[in-house]
Amino acid sequence: MREIVFLCAEQQAEHLSDVLLDLGVLSVSVEDANENTEQERPLYGEPGLEPEVLAWDRNRVVALLPEQMQPEQLVQDLRDQQLITLEDTDWSVREVPDNDWVRLTQSQFGPIEVGHKVLIVPSWHAEDDIIHQAHDQNKVCIQLDPGLAFGTGSHPTTHLCLEWLADHLQAGQTVLDYGCGSGILAIAAQKLGSARTDAVDVDEQAVLSTRSNATNNQVSVNALLPNQLSEGQYDVVVANILSNPLKMLAPMLAARVKSGGYLVLAGIFEWQIDEMRDAYSDYLSLQPWRDREGWVCLVAHKTN
Repeated sequence: MREIVFLCAEQQAEHLSDVLLDLGVLSVSVEDANENTEQERPLYGEPGLEPEVLAWDRNRVVALLPEQMQPEQLVQDLRDQQLITLEDTDWSVREVPDNDWVRLTQSQFGPIEVGHKVLIVPSWHAEDDIIHQAHDQNKVCIQLDPGLAFGTGSHPTTHLCLEWLADHLQAGQTVLDYGCGSGILAIAAQKLGSARTDAVDVDEQAVLSTRSNATNNQVSVNALLPNQLSEGQYDVVVANILSNPLKMLAPMLAARVKSGGYLVLAGIFEWQIDEMRDAYSDYLSLQPWRDREGWVCLVAHKTN
């Protein structure tokens, strides 16, 4: 198979991608043409702070071609539609190796150790010796495949929350995982001995994903949308989201913590600690617990 690669400016990338798909290419990806140079810049943002244009200053738009599609004709079609000014130096064709992409992708993802008690296991490693050894050592093994939506346990903030749960959650305690995503924290809580774990997300697909992953891990997690959550408090409330939603949710999350319970927050950069503590100051006193790769986990103990 072949790919055609276009160089284009920020304003053209999104429209060019749409037109290429309309013309019949199999897939399109957009890459930063300045990556690994001094001009490289990140492209991300929290909810409400996303960039207006989802592209970089200079872009590589990469389209995978069907076998019968001729790249020269595709370029001519683009020129005929006057969608973009294309010089001969603005595009190129490259061969895509004929690999077993499933096996190649799987080979890049092995089990992930989190602290001393948790092991995240892709399904294709479920019968490996390391898994049997982990069970013999009484480690918590969570089966979750990379590539799934809503997080798979590799992010530093997820590690921080998993480490806190592994170190502090007591058997028989109740847990609320707010912003559950894939359900990995809720599943870990159940495997660590939680008596009941509720998992909440605003995205219905995340709720369905959590239910499916809980079933695969043979644990019981009550996954639901926010408006379906009953009144009540928990021994541990954990929320691994982002700073802006965490600020807005401060009154509700703090109110969900039992007296003597804990609130565990992640998805926070180290430079956001003070503003997050200020947002919760009327309810709980947040303290940094542990940091990783510029992210921090904040914890509050509710004493009254």
